[in-house]
Amino acid sequence: MVLLRSLLACLFLTPPALACDLALALAVDVSGSVDTKEYRIQMDGLAEGLRDPLVSEALVRGQAQLMLVQWTGSSRQKVTIPWTRIDSFDALERFAAQVASDPRVWRNFSTAIGEALEMTMSSFDAVSDCKRHLIDISGDGVSNEGVEPSELHNTLRSRGVTVNAIAIEESEPDLTAYFFENVIVGEGAFVVSAAGFADYPDRIRKKLLREVVQQSAALEQRQ
Repeated sequence: MVLLRSLLACLFLTPPALACDLALALAVDVSGSVDTKEYRIQMDGLAEGLRDPLVSEALVRGQAQLMLVQWTGSSRQKVTIPWTRIDSFDALERFAAQVASDPRVWRNFSTAIGEALEMTMSSFDAVSDCKRHLIDISGDGVSNEGVEPSELHNTLRSRGVTVNAIAIEESEPDLTAYFFENVIVGEGAFVVSAAGFADYPDRIRKKLLREVVQQSAALEQRQ
């Protein structure tokens, strides 16, 4: 009887496991138009954006799952950092450090945005318990190979996956409009514009603030 009481006490005193608020796949463009310096700007900027105090607080509090994808041309998309649960600031710092040091997989291929979305979308099966499924895709050019990204919109919607984007308008000034019309999808989906790679660190930080902090707060208010 004493043992039973002890087990029951442990059961009711043990706090419930915290639910995952957000599964966020960070999809980074490593196509041929991105040189070595620009790749470094993207990775360092993304790592620092994740370390932003407000972003990191929201990710840890929401027990987020993060994943990094490198993508370029057709059949060239790779998960370079698998789903990682951000259950502490140490976990967040380890993930950010991995992003900053992540070696580039490809250098001289085309831009297959649709295939990047398709492959990334399939990875959310592993984090089905998370409330929100979000792909954060960056790019400096239109899709010129493989399936068109707009052809995946219905499937993305049906699976509850939102796509936000950052358009790096280094050489294509109308890229934001292209991303708006063809790439983003889902409730509250948006595009952030960067005039060039030099603007990327500031823009990706603001983008993360909007989708991780502001959208999470809005979701909590509706519940």
